[in-house]
Amino acid sequence: MTGEHSSKQYDMDLETIRSKVLLMGGLVESHFHDAMSCYRTGNAVQAEVVIKSDEEVNRLEVALDDMCSHLIVKRQPTANDLRTVMSTGKVITDLERIGDESTKIARIARDAQANQKSVAIFNGYDTVRVLANGVGEMLHQALDAFARLDEKQAIKLIAQDALIDNDFRSIMRNLITFMMEDPSTISSSLNTLWIAKAIERIGDHSKNIAEHVIYIVEGKDIRHSDYVASKQEQTN
Repeated sequence: MTGEHSSKQYDMDLETIRSKVLLMGGLVESHFHDAMSCYRTGNAVQAEVVIKSDEEVNRLEVALDDMCSHLIVKRQPTANDLRTVMSTGKVITDLERIGDESTKIARIARDAQANQKSVAIFNGYDTVRVLANGVGEMLHQALDAFARLDEKQAIKLIAQDALIDNDFRSIMRNLITFMMEDPSTISSSLNTLWIAKAIERIGDHSKNIAEHVIYIVEGKDIRHSDYVASKQEQTN
């Protein structure tokens, strides 16, 4: 009976952590969309709100890390249970870093208001809009895969990261060409490049979350491997 009670308590504690992680995920997802809205509209006031709200994300990271540590010490999970707790801790870290990248976008959007000379001929938001939409969907799917521990969705998500990387490289090449042709746009183009890089990094962290989901479900660490390609070959 004691073992059964301990197991139930562990499940309850873990579910509490998972619920808070998803709350954190919803928060950083909202911050990303708000940061991109700031870049689109040039709303410096909204940008300040996004920057300030990163403190809440940081507080959640500290609190959740502490909860995971206490769960390991108190319940001493083994095998699959320990794997789940450790992977959840890594998801928390990736979410915090997504928050950092969103804050970076908001800061650039706010500071860009001081120099708008190139606005008439260069629209940075239009340059990254498709990339941002793709990464926003990728982040949403990563959180959904974590919520449902959906391995199949996680595999599809990881495959999408290559498309995001290709889009980023295309944007980078176009911006370099643009700056060479019109040096007056260098400042705005560089801002757009830093934002594009921040968006691409959010895509990387979303992919990481998908990899953590696969580790929880299958117990396989697929980082730096051709796991997705092998899975796709098996289905063909």
